[in-house]
Amino acid sequence: MATAAVNLAGSFAIGLLAGLIAIGRLQLSPNVRTFVFVGILGGFTTFSSFMLDTLTLAQAGREGTALANVAVQLAGGAACVWAGYYGAVALR
Repeated sequence: MATAAVNLAGSFAIGLLAGLIAIGRLQLSPNVRTFVFVGILGGFTTFSSFMLDTLTLAQAGREGTALANVAVQLAGGAACVWAGYYGAVALR
């Protein structure tokens, strides 16, 4: 639950900031935007950056790529966690 809460909070925060930028209520230079989105929120949770990438792809009319992004990252992430965990356990 704690991880889900952090990922959801990070997704909300990055979505809110992206929305404020999109409607012109918040002005950030590209460097500051990258620092905030990738550095700060990405450090908080990379899930928020992943969700923003998915939203951006979908908004650009690349719905198939957005769905592939979700599928690859979720399935690939799960596979990597399992592989890493069981690879480490095998070393004991």
